[in-house]
Amino acid sequence: MQRKTVTLCDLTEPLEGEIDEGMKEKKSICVFCGSSGRVDEAYRQAATQFGTLVGEKGYDLVYGGGHVGLMGITADAALAAGASVLGVIPKFLQDYEVGHDGLNELIVTDNMHDRKRIMYERSDAFVILPGGLGTMDETFEVVTWTQLGLSAKPVVIANINGFWDPLIALVDHLVQTGFARDENRSILQIADNVGDIFPKIAAAPVSHGKVDSKWV
Repeated sequence: MQRKTVTLCDLTEPLEGEIDEGMKEKKSICVFCGSSGRVDEAYRQAATQFGTLVGEKGYDLVYGGGHVGLMGITADAALAAGASVLGVIPKFLQDYEVGHDGLNELIVTDNMHDRKRIMYERSDAFVILPGGLGTMDETFEVVTWTQLGLSAKPVVIANINGFWDPLIALVDHLVQTGFARDENRSILQIADNVGDIFPKIAAAPVSHGKVDSKWV
């Protein structure tokens, strides 16, 4: 397999897909997940299972471009199952040699903001595996875009062994205390195991927030 590597400064035309209404065909799935290798085996197995199913079900994978942690495990499993895998990594991380060198395509960006933008543009749905602060940052950026009516792409949290229970409780607390609206809660679809992820993507409501709903 010959990998295509693109640096953002090499792009002569703007990337397609401004923040839009979502994709009717859910073909490319973006995964947000941790880069740490010091995690429970159950999370590593979930990453392997998810990546394998991405390939077996005919999806493509978009992710953060690393070869470490759950990111690398997911990418390797997807590649082994026949998926086309796109990685998007900022140059400073690529310079640390954490980039995956076996992908179908790797885009190297100047910064984290461009990384998240391109991952969004190239994806039709988002799956959140266990991860850390970076995973939460990526997740809530997409959730906020949906809340504001800028996106309608499904967002599914893979709550493996209850990993995301505290985060889900926090979102519920935001609704209960009036800092988020009831309809915002449905932006996050919850899958209790890897097998439930794909039905959740297919059944996710195409919902838009309204800019004024945040302030009323």
